[in-house]
Amino acid sequence: MDSGVPARYRWDMRIAVTIFLTDETIAPVRLARELEQRGYAGLYLPEHTHIPVERTTPYPAGGELPREYGRTLDPFVALGQAVAVTERLGLGTGITLVAQHDPIALAKQIATLDHLSGGRFTLGLGYGWNVEEAADHGVTWRTRRELVRDRVRLMQALWSGEPTPYDGEFGGVRASDAYPKPAQKPRGPVTGPRTLVGGAAGPKLFAHIAEYADGWLPIGGRGLTESLPVLRSAWTAAGRDPSALQIVPYAVLPAPGKLAHYAELGIEEVVLQLPPAGEAEVLRVLDEYASFL
Repeated sequence: MDSGVPARYRWDMRIAVTIFLTDETIAPVRLARELEQRGYAGLYLPEHTHIPVERTTPYPAGGELPREYGRTLDPFVALGQAVAVTERLGLGTGITLVAQHDPIALAKQIATLDHLSGGRFTLGLGYGWNVEEAADHGVTWRTRRELVRDRVRLMQALWSGEPTPYDGEFGGVRASDAYPKPAQKPRGPVTGPRTLVGGAAGPKLFAHIAEYADGWLPIGGRGLTESLPVLRSAWTAAGRDPSALQIVPYAVLPAPGKLAHYAELGIEEVVLQLPPAGEAEVLRVLDEYASFL
């Protein structure tokens, strides 16, 4: 069937979506079924536990913080519903605010979701932007990146095939029986589900990606032509397989030229942004995006 996209813009790339699911939007079960039936590759969900009303942290995109941020569904509960009604659809977070979780409990949630889905889960994780939200979870802002790294390493110890202790700067865990294990097999230094780190380009971020993740989840996908060589250099310097690095542009508003450019950069998956809307509007946009499949 003709996609309607000019031949010079054709690509072989997985097309996934992200959406702020809330108590006012399309339901997770309905959306997941529609995505699988239409041939989309995956569904990624964001996370905010709460939004303090008295907030001095500016919204990164500028202006007033959109209504949906304070109404976001818990991503793991919503993805659990999606797992139950799909067989092929990839499921992920974009992003899990790891610093705001108990890592032992979070490791159990993630392993359970990956196990029940047959290895379809992607852990998109990041550091957050809302200082007040993080502070309510006891997070010290200036050390949040190191805290996230520490907690990911602790979770990876729990996901290991044999009981493995972890003693980190911010916490630890005894060698433990911890089941279920994630369905995905270890690769390189990474144990657990496919793990992508979100955040702005920079040496600290790229060092963390090379140390404990499978790749990068850059929001919007801007500036990749300049950033990717720097990330690839950090990746290979850490002894990682160059062919294993995954780049997944996230929350992208699509255009044929943009997706063709990603394909030229060797990108194999892109996550398109859906509106935080009711069923009729979301399905209309899915129909509109179908030309990119």
